[in-house]
Amino acid sequence: MLFLFQDNRIHTSKYSILTFLPINLFEQFQRVANAYFLFLLILQLIPEISSLTWFTTIVPLVLVVTMTAVKDATDDYHSTHLPPSNILYHGVCFLYFTGIVVCEAPNNKLDKFTGVLSWNGSKHSLNNEKIILRGCVLRNTSWCFGMVIFAGPDTKLMQNSGKTKFKRTSIDRLMNTLVLWIFGFLICLGTILAIGNSIWENQVGDQFRTFLFWNEREKNSVFSGFLTFWSYIIILNTVVPISLYVSVEVIRLGHSYFINWDRKMYYSRKATPAEARTTTLNEELGQIEYVFSDKTGTLTQNIMTFKKCSINGRIYGKRNLFFLLLALCHTVMSEENSAGELIYQVQSPDEGALVTAAKNLGFIFKSRTPETITIEELGTLVTYQLLAFLDFNNFRKRMSVIVRNPEGQIKLYSKGADTILFERLHPSNEDLLTLTSDHLSEFAGEGLRTLAIAYRDLDDKYFREWHKMLEDANTTTDERDERIAGLYEEIERDLMLLGATAVEDKLQDGVIETVTSLSLANIKIWVLTGDKQETAINIGYACNMLTDDMNDVFIIAHALESDVKNDLLELACMCKTVVCCRVTPLQKAQVVELVKKYRNAVTLAIGDGANDVSMIKSAHIGVGISGQEGLQAVLASDYSFAQFRYLQRLLLVHGRWSYVRMCKFLCYFFYKNFAFTLVHFWFGFFCGFSAQTVYDQWFITLFNIVYTSLPVLAMGIFDQDVSDQNSMDYPQLYKPGQLNLLFNKHEFFICMAHALFFIPYGAFHNMAGEDGRHTADYQSFAVTTATSLVIVVSVQIALDTSYWTVINHVFIWGSIATYFSILFTMHSNGIFGIFPNQFPFVGNARHSLTQKCIWLVILLTTVASVMPVVAFRFLKVDLFPTLSDQVCCCSADGYLRG
Repeated sequence: MLFLFQDNRIHTSKYSILTFLPINLFEQFQRVANAYFLFLLILQLIPEISSLTWFTTIVPLVLVVTMTAVKDATDDYHSTHLPPSNILYHGVCFLYFTGIVVCEAPNNKLDKFTGVLSWNGSKHSLNNEKIILRGCVLRNTSWCFGMVIFAGPDTKLMQNSGKTKFKRTSIDRLMNTLVLWIFGFLICLGTILAIGNSIWENQVGDQFRTFLFWNEREKNSVFSGFLTFWSYIIILNTVVPISLYVSVEVIRLGHSYFINWDRKMYYSRKATPAEARTTTLNEELGQIEYVFSDKTGTLTQNIMTFKKCSINGRIYGKRNLFFLLLALCHTVMSEENSAGELIYQVQSPDEGALVTAAKNLGFIFKSRTPETITIEELGTLVTYQLLAFLDFNNFRKRMSVIVRNPEGQIKLYSKGADTILFERLHPSNEDLLTLTSDHLSEFAGEGLRTLAIAYRDLDDKYFREWHKMLEDANTTTDERDERIAGLYEEIERDLMLLGATAVEDKLQDGVIETVTSLSLANIKIWVLTGDKQETAINIGYACNMLTDDMNDVFIIAHALESDVKNDLLELACMCKTVVCCRVTPLQKAQVVELVKKYRNAVTLAIGDGANDVSMIKSAHIGVGISGQEGLQAVLASDYSFAQFRYLQRLLLVHGRWSYVRMCKFLCYFFYKNFAFTLVHFWFGFFCGFSAQTVYDQWFITLFNIVYTSLPVLAMGIFDQDVSDQNSMDYPQLYKPGQLNLLFNKHEFFICMAHALFFIPYGAFHNMAGEDGRHTADYQSFAVTTATSLVIVVSVQIALDTSYWTVINHVFIWGSIATYFSILFTMHSNGIFGIFPNQFPFVGNARHSLTQKCIWLVILLTTVASVMPVVAFRFLKVDLFPTLSDQVCCCSADGYLRG
């Protein structure tokens, strides 16, 4: 019989040779400007060749372990034959030989696996704890045999590898709209000029055609207007040059390096710097309205310390033999380092704190095998037979172990959430339950993480019958999970309450100050945590997110899955603070998506663990904290650092600076390019709408590349309207970014308002030079207009620059010097002699710029273009100063006084 198995090759690259072109083109044309540039390239018949991106292949597997080497108490390795009812811990595995496996189809559920292994006439259950997923690490074993279940794209990890969304900023989306507007604007200008050309050709052009030897088709005024339309579209396309997007990416790259190099965001204890893992979202950091934060490990240190416990109705600090349960009921693995010290490998800091507490009080967890757990009880080694392990999950919210002690007694030890465990207590525990509940409320009020502890004595016969039913349930493929859950429920009842534990997870340094500062910046912080309500609320008070003068509103979390989610959102947005407790990772992402979809606000999610990945990916910006929970959150994030307090500097300093710089850059860039381009439009009315350019071709080529590129880059990368300290001291400075005040459609239209053309043209009308010769020729007008333009835009960027550095001075004044150097070189006799066809303006610069009247025209043009801007800004700062203006004035005043 022929079986068709899945190929084990997987592709984690974004592209392949076949898909690169269509996928890359689709993504590139998400930016409307690229379609605009392609259209112009087609008009000018200039091809562009794209390069290929190589793809890689890796080979992961999902493995069922069949044999392993286990390290025993004597530190010797031996092969082990393990019953299928035991658990797979890290490195402690089961023995299965060849057989037939019947299992679920490939799916993306990492926490669930259902299958049955038939071997030697018997059936053994396969569940999630008996398979090794890609990325798992085996410990305490030197070798392992296994059988492949899923391969290639069928592996669970690959089934979870959803499509990565390409995040774009609000400014990128606005730019798409503006490019469409600009294209429509060019169509209008081209249409006006084309109509003008047709009229001019019909009324005046007949007088010139006799000398041009045009054919009959070219004499048609309508066809002439058609050709003129496309000619002007090409001439006027420089309103949005390709250099705009190149400059944007260079500026963003510079901002990313500033984040990476910021020593004030460097965590010296772990030698962890801040890292910008993307270069496309920096200015979005200056527009955040909602921050969604995890609690444990994000606001807190995620370093658990055992503080208190309640035992039999009494509160203890750190004593009692009560700790036997803590030493038995866990998933901790132990190993010894080179110095012979016992080291615990823990899945969560909570378990580590509880096992360590038991160790410190004389109940030392020493080692475990799949069949036993060895404890040192007050100096005596005691080995317990491990009969069953009832694992923890988000639905059960508890875990239990069933062991047989040396005396032969069978006991079930359980720990979990108090609300879950209290429902399963024997009725005789009512008085103790009341006392323990009061203690738990006291612990939670102190911000401690709590667990309830209980046990049950089991009859040997009852346990054998129950265990047989569990084995039968494990070997079935129909409703296995439901049957197992029912058996767990059956045996985890009539528990005897032992007490409760309280573990402290302290706030990180600077959390209170950061929360306060972000709140003053009008940033709303929502805490999304899986902790119980009391603990979450207490942390809210500890962080100053909640205050005594606030009214509490409690909402069931189920609202996310119902028709009232919009009402939930409206209510939540009316609140100053929102704390969501007992939420799953999926619900965290749902909350973020809800705000993104219906509030049209820029969101940021910050977390430190794998359970925060969905939330981090859902938000506009994801921030990962490299803490105790590994690197899953960091790897899924856009920005990462080691402490929550660095979020304040990331947003209020780097985010705000990036937003202000990008807005000033875009305003100036559109200003200079409209000033550069619209001269051609106005000139069309005086040249018979002939599509004649004002400037020579070399100036058109070099204007954006050489003459004006570096000054605007310097401003976009280095400019600071206020210092970093002022940005931290005055969080209200952050609000303009949230309101999108610095670059919007209104500011864009202001950039278009100028009339650089008319002063030089009016001055050249019947103008004579100092020698009495007529200077109103085309080449002199072109040089004068070009020189005026370069000086005007250079003075304008000098006015726009708030923070002067040596680089700014060199780039601005150096660009003017470069312009004159190139101008005189290209108009020299020498280069004309070498390339007469490429440099026709021979001697014009020397002739024109030695005339005093030309310099007077340039001065008049500069003053007329700049003075309205200076006057408007002076009056605005004097009469309607912004907070930034006030901070600058206060800083300058303090500096002068000092």
